[in-house]
Amino acid sequence: MATTIKKSEEILDILSKACGRRELLILATPFLRFESSFVALENGELHVLATMSREDAVYGLRTPDLKIRFPYGLGFYEASVASVGLGLHEGRRTVRVTIPKVLRENDQRVAFRVERVGRVPVTFSTSKAGLHVAGLVDVSTTGAQLHAQRDIPSEELKPGDRLVLDIPLSDQISIHSGATVRHLAGRRIGVQFTPKLPTDIEEPLSRWVFLRREEERERSARRLEQATAPDLRVGALVPETSIILVSPDPHLEASLREVLQDVRPVIRLAPAVQELKEALLCRPSLLIFHVEGTSLDERRRLKTLCELAQRKAPILLLGTSVDGATLFELSNEWKASSAMVWSAERTLFFQRLVQGILRRHAAGGDSPMAPREDHL
Repeated sequence: MATTIKKSEEILDILSKACGRRELLILATPFLRFESSFVALENGELHVLATMSREDAVYGLRTPDLKIRFPYGLGFYEASVASVGLGLHEGRRTVRVTIPKVLRENDQRVAFRVERVGRVPVTFSTSKAGLHVAGLVDVSTTGAQLHAQRDIPSEELKPGDRLVLDIPLSDQISIHSGATVRHLAGRRIGVQFTPKLPTDIEEPLSRWVFLRREEERERSARRLEQATAPDLRVGALVPETSIILVSPDPHLEASLREVLQDVRPVIRLAPAVQELKEALLCRPSLLIFHVEGTSLDERRRLKTLCELAQRKAPILLLGTSVDGATLFELSNEWKASSAMVWSAERTLFFQRLVQGILRRHAAGGDSPMAPREDHL
């Protein structure tokens, strides 16, 4: 059963120990994720290492749905936090976030087994002094599943028997442990580490499993994205999967087409009501509104277009010659899914952001009127 921790002293104790180990953590928004690490607890705030640009730290994490995920002992914990701003701790650039009020064990972490382990040879000895070789099928922080290279007589190995295992998992992690056989099926052997692994093995193994689990999340998200992506072969473009760029700038269109060529086709429209109405009939997957000025007339015109597009598709505001704070205010006012200031140095970030919006929308978790996400 998943654990929920609500007592502030327990939460602070867990975070304090994670800071002491400089533990790995993931900063995750609905559209993007950043790998980071704990730094310190200070003045009622949590400092984590700033691994992104200043602009991405200030605006990319400015969302009501920011979470941290991290390994802890045999558990993975997840918590909702809010970004407070940038910080500095002992000369290290940090992002300051609020102390979470609740920690939740993430998806019954203890049962999670990594199946993509590659070719890992395992040796084990039985109580009958037999030495055997097997392949590693999967592993968790509590046990593993092996596939023996040859049949093992039932009188030599049965459920409940003790083994001694050697699992060279990586250059940094080598498991030498006692284990108990929990199940047998042909050459398949399921074992539980007994006694539990020592801390100097358990902690790096927990981080390794945590990272593999995060990679699996990313693979699942990419599979969803690929399942909903159009066939981009010549003659196979599907109008309703296109990204609509509402902008008078053909140069921006060319830049976006290059960045998004493997994501979705980009079609540019002039910022006009009738053209947008006709385009919305084709059910575009994303609408990008180019904000190139903040005069009163410009705001009114774009606000009208955004209101027309609401509930039809997610909206991304893309600013040029506009400061991030102003664009953030406009994205709140116009109920955009996200927003960012365009620059040639941020093309990879922009691509990831667009993919995240499409992925979330395809999964049904980002309706055009859902809570917003901001990535100025």
